[in-house]
Amino acid sequence: MPPAAILTAVAGIGIVAGLIAAGGQRLRTAIDPEKTAAPTALTAPPAAPVAQWITNPEASMHARPVDDASQFYPAAIDGKPLERVAAAEPEQPAKIPEDKGVNLVRPVAESAGVLAFGDRRLQLADINPTPADKTCTDSKGREWPCGMLAKTNVRLFLRLRTVRCDLDSAEWTGTVTAACRIGTQDISQWLVENGWAEADGGSALADAGETARRTGKGIYGDDPRSIAETGTPENLPSDPPPDGL
Repeated sequence: MPPAAILTAVAGIGIVAGLIAAGGQRLRTAIDPEKTAAPTALTAPPAAPVAQWITNPEASMHARPVDDASQFYPAAIDGKPLERVAAAEPEQPAKIPEDKGVNLVRPVAESAGVLAFGDRRLQLADINPTPADKTCTDSKGREWPCGMLAKTNVRLFLRLRTVRCDLDSAEWTGTVTAACRIGTQDISQWLVENGWAEADGGSALADAGETARRTGKGIYGDDPRSIAETGTPENLPSDPPPDGL
């Protein structure tokens, strides 16, 4: 190889080596190892101070928890600490009394207050039955068969419907006394309110009986047959009005 060519090749290799060295120096200057080093561990935030709880037993007895609502209410009134009141018990529904009565079919009114079931008799409670042969006197002094009309009205009321009576059994002998109903209507109450029987002394129907007497209903009034014939209402006088009126 000619000497000139050898010198040219050596000069080129030297130039390349110089460029490589210069580039390495620049890279070391641009990158800071300390700044680019990866963190070895996360730095934890400073721990919050631990609450110091009250250890004095006397002080802890009066401690009172505070929430969003309690801050608006005083811890004591007139120097006395507030006390927690137990929650009110929910109101229980009223218990319906058990109906222990029995059904009696096809009752027949023997009088206003006595029902017949074949050869057995049942006297309605809380009333004095009106005998079928009883007579009453109207406002004009005339007698009328109030007992028979009372019996007739009771039969029209019953219409042979089944009654429910406060008895332990549907079987008995002779005569028993019990309260009876048709649906929710107490038969004794119906008799007293309409004046077809007197309330027993001291019974709960005494006031109703006094009202019937005062208003002239049933046996306390006039013969309803004469009222039906004349068309005169019970609450108006039966005497004709004076002339000119």
